[in-house]
Amino acid sequence: MNTFGRNFRVTTFGESHGAATGVVIDGCPPGFKISEEDIQVFLDKRRPGQSDLVTPRKEADTVQILSGVFEGKTLGTPVCLLIQNTSMISTDYDELKEVFRPGHADRGYYQKYGIRDHRGGGRSSGRETAARVAAGAVARCYLEKKGIFINGTLTSVHGEKTQEGIEKAIREARDGGDSVGGVVSLVVSGCPHGLGDPVFGKLDAMIAFAMMGIGGVKAVEIGSGVQASSMKGSEHNDQMTDHGYLSNNAGGILGGISSGQDILVRLSIKPTPSIRSQQHTVDINGMDRIISVKGRHDPCIAVRIVPVAEAMMALVLMDAFLEQRKIVPDCRQEP
Repeated sequence: MNTFGRNFRVTTFGESHGAATGVVIDGCPPGFKISEEDIQVFLDKRRPGQSDLVTPRKEADTVQILSGVFEGKTLGTPVCLLIQNTSMISTDYDELKEVFRPGHADRGYYQKYGIRDHRGGGRSSGRETAARVAAGAVARCYLEKKGIFINGTLTSVHGEKTQEGIEKAIREARDGGDSVGGVVSLVVSGCPHGLGDPVFGKLDAMIAFAMMGIGGVKAVEIGSGVQASSMKGSEHNDQMTDHGYLSNNAGGILGGISSGQDILVRLSIKPTPSIRSQQHTVDINGMDRIISVKGRHDPCIAVRIVPVAEAMMALVLMDAFLEQRKIVPDCRQEP
């Protein structure tokens, strides 16, 4: 499935080593200002090749608006955004034509479709997330005009929480032909109450669904997350006064509906599966093989997942915001 959303519908396309990647947005509200420069700001945060902590693949990730915008404003028609691929070295993947990488989607794609694009993982590559970030940028520009802001941070890598420790852990893994995972935290401020639809359209469920759709994400926590299982009700309940809530263990979502508090989300991200260290695997004939993955890969994908997670959060909130407008035209009204 390549389409996300009910009201703000996003369809991404393209492969890692194809000519381009991009996205078509249907349901974008008309009449708000958006430019390529507005979108580029967010793509630049995700862009590869910016430091020695990420993949050395250098892509400008320059976005083009092909449709849906006229004289700087959205038309309400489908918005198509295109990002050219310019730095492919497909020969790096010649040895993977008949061999599956452990921990990657290679074998799953082959078993499902009977064919796959082995160059950089094709559609399962992190390259696809550039299109998500572009779509998320459009949503963020709209949401920020409504006072809703999303901020993501890399809070730890391989258990290290200081910047010095994080950088050391990534470099040591990279130099040793290995990789490490990490934790990304998201905070949404200014979100109005009332977003989310019981029972099967709960906002926290939609957020978890969106975040688990990012390659490499293995767990999603909202509010107190897994710690809730070791708390008492008297500890976990967010008590209320006439001045507001006394805590935020719910992470800004109660009963699947936003409470007006900050939305708090944490993602646990696995180590990059493509590593130089030798590993056991099999080929398309089921024969045992030893593999050492060549090519340009992030030693820690958590670093560049931050803007992707922000984008997916924006898409969820944009979709929920437009859904709530059907019920309450001004869904920023106070209780």
